[in-house]
Amino acid sequence: MKGEAIPYKMLSLDAFSTWMGIEILECEIGRCKVGMTIRKEMLNSMDKAHGAISYALADTAFGFAANTHGKYAVSIETSINHIEALEENDYLVAESVIEKVNNKLGFNIIEVKRGDELVALFKGVVYRTEKQWEE
Repeated sequence: MKGEAIPYKMLSLDAFSTWMGIEILECEIGRCKVGMTIRKEMLNSMDKAHGAISYALADTAFGFAANTHGKYAVSIETSINHIEALEENDYLVAESVIEKVNNKLGFNIIEVKRGDELVALFKGVVYRTEKQWEE
Protein backbone atom coordinates (compact mmCIF):
# COMPACT_ATOMS: atom_id res chain seq x y z
CA MET A 1 0.00 0.00 0.00
CA LYS A 2 1.32 3.45 -0.90
CA GLY A 3 2.29 5.52 2.12
CA GLU A 4 0.01 8.47 1.36
CA ALA A 5 -3.02 6.13 1.26
CA ILE A 6 -2.38 4.56 4.68
CA PRO A 7 -3.83 7.42 6.80
CA TYR A 8 -7.07 7.29 4.79
CA LYS A 9 -7.34 3.55 5.48
CA MET A 10 -6.51 4.15 9.15
CA LEU A 11 -9.21 6.84 9.44
CA SER A 12 -11.79 4.55 7.82
CA LEU A 13 -11.12 2.01 10.60
CA ASP A 14 -10.92 4.56 13.46
CA ALA A 15 -14.28 5.02 15.21
CA PHE A 16 -12.90 7.50 17.76
CA SER A 17 -11.31 9.88 15.23
CA THR A 18 -14.47 9.62 13.14
CA TRP A 19 -16.58 10.56 16.20
CA MET A 20 -14.29 13.54 16.75
CA GLY A 21 -14.92 14.69 13.18
CA ILE A 22 -11.25 14.55 12.18
CA GLU A 23 -10.55 15.04 8.49
CA ILE A 24 -7.30 14.56 6.62
CA LEU A 25 -6.25 17.84 4.99
CA GLU A 26 -2.86 16.87 3.51
CA CYS A 27 -0.76 13.76 3.54
CA GLU A 28 2.58 12.66 2.14
CA ILE A 29 5.34 10.32 3.29
CA GLY A 30 6.37 11.37 6.81
CA ARG A 31 3.82 14.19 7.12
CA CYS A 32 0.11 14.46 7.76
CA LYS A 33 -2.15 17.43 8.49
CA VAL A 34 -5.57 16.86 10.05
CA GLY A 35 -8.34 19.20 11.18
CA MET A 36 -11.52 19.25 13.25
CA THR A 37 -14.09 21.56 14.85
CA ILE A 38 -14.63 21.56 18.62
CA ARG A 39 -18.22 20.61 19.52
CA LYS A 40 -20.22 21.28 22.71
CA GLU A 41 -19.86 17.68 23.94
CA MET A 42 -16.06 18.16 23.89
CA LEU A 43 -16.12 20.93 26.52
CA ASN A 44 -15.09 20.55 30.16
CA SER A 45 -16.69 22.01 33.31
CA MET A 46 -15.12 25.42 32.58
CA ASP A 47 -16.76 25.58 29.13
CA LYS A 48 -13.38 25.13 27.42
CA ALA A 49 -12.29 22.22 25.22
CA HIS A 50 -11.17 19.28 27.31
CA GLY A 51 -7.40 18.85 27.06
CA ALA A 52 -7.94 15.37 25.67
CA ILE A 53 -9.44 16.88 22.50
CA SER A 54 -6.32 18.68 21.27
CA TYR A 55 -4.28 15.74 22.55
CA ALA A 56 -6.33 13.26 20.52
CA LEU A 57 -6.16 15.43 17.39
CA ALA A 58 -2.37 15.69 17.67
CA ASP A 59 -2.09 11.98 18.46
CA THR A 60 -4.07 11.18 15.31
CA ALA A 61 -1.80 13.36 13.13
CA PHE A 62 1.19 11.70 14.80
CA GLY A 63 -0.07 8.17 14.19
CA PHE A 64 -1.07 8.84 10.62
CA ALA A 65 2.28 10.46 9.71
CA ALA A 66 4.29 7.74 11.45
CA ASN A 67 2.53 5.02 9.48
CA THR A 68 3.08 6.59 6.04
CA HIS A 69 6.43 4.78 5.84
CA GLY A 70 4.50 1.56 5.25
CA LYS A 71 5.16 -0.29 8.50
CA TYR A 72 2.73 -0.48 11.44
CA ALA A 73 4.00 2.14 13.89
CA VAL A 74 2.65 2.25 17.45
CA SER A 75 3.18 5.04 19.97
CA ILE A 76 5.40 4.30 22.95
CA GLU A 77 5.66 7.78 24.46
CA THR A 78 3.74 11.03 23.99
CA SER A 79 3.43 14.38 25.73
CA ILE A 80 1.71 17.70 25.12
CA ASN A 81 1.97 21.32 26.15
CA HIS A 82 -1.41 23.09 26.21
CA ILE A 83 -0.65 26.72 25.32
CA GLU A 84 -4.07 28.33 24.80
CA ALA A 85 -7.61 27.55 26.00
CA LEU A 86 -9.94 26.36 23.25
CA GLU A 87 -13.62 27.14 22.71
CA GLU A 88 -16.64 25.53 21.10
CA ASN A 89 -16.59 25.98 17.30
CA ASP A 90 -12.81 26.56 17.17
CA TYR A 91 -11.34 24.83 14.12
CA LEU A 92 -8.05 23.14 14.96
CA VAL A 93 -5.34 21.87 12.64
CA ALA A 94 -2.60 19.48 13.73
CA GLU A 95 0.42 18.83 11.54
CA SER A 96 3.48 16.68 11.95
CA VAL A 97 6.26 19.24 11.44
CA ILE A 98 9.47 17.40 12.36
CA GLU A 99 10.26 13.75 11.95
CA LYS A 100 13.33 11.62 12.49
CA VAL A 101 13.03 7.96 11.56
CA ASN A 102 15.45 5.26 12.61
CA ASN A 103 15.11 1.56 11.86
CA LYS A 104 12.82 0.86 14.84
CA LEU A 105 11.89 4.30 16.20
CA GLY A 106 10.25 7.43 14.83
CA PHE A 107 10.26 10.85 16.49
CA ASN A 108 7.58 13.43 15.68
CA ILE A 109 6.66 16.92 16.79
CA ILE A 110 3.13 18.04 16.04
CA GLU A 111 1.91 21.63 16.17
CA VAL A 112 -1.76 22.23 16.90
CA LYS A 113 -3.01 25.57 15.61
CA ARG A 114 -6.18 27.66 15.63
CA GLY A 115 -5.67 29.68 12.46
CA ASP A 116 -2.07 30.95 12.68
CA GLU A 117 -2.01 30.70 16.49
CA LEU A 118 -0.07 27.84 18.10
CA VAL A 119 -2.37 26.38 20.79
CA ALA A 120 -0.59 23.11 21.67
CA LEU A 121 2.72 21.37 21.05
CA PHE A 122 2.83 17.56 21.03
CA LYS A 123 5.84 15.25 20.98
CA GLY A 124 5.68 11.55 20.22
CA VAL A 125 7.87 8.49 19.78
CA VAL A 126 6.71 5.43 17.82
CA TYR A 127 7.99 1.91 17.61
CA ARG A 128 8.07 0.70 14.01
CA THR A 129 7.06 -2.96 13.76
CA GLU A 130 7.96 -5.33 10.94
CA LYS A 131 4.30 -5.64 9.88
CA GLN A 132 3.55 -3.91 6.58
CA TRP A 133 0.30 -2.11 5.71
CA GLU A 134 -1.58 -4.02 3.02
CA GLU A 135 -4.29 -3.05 0.53
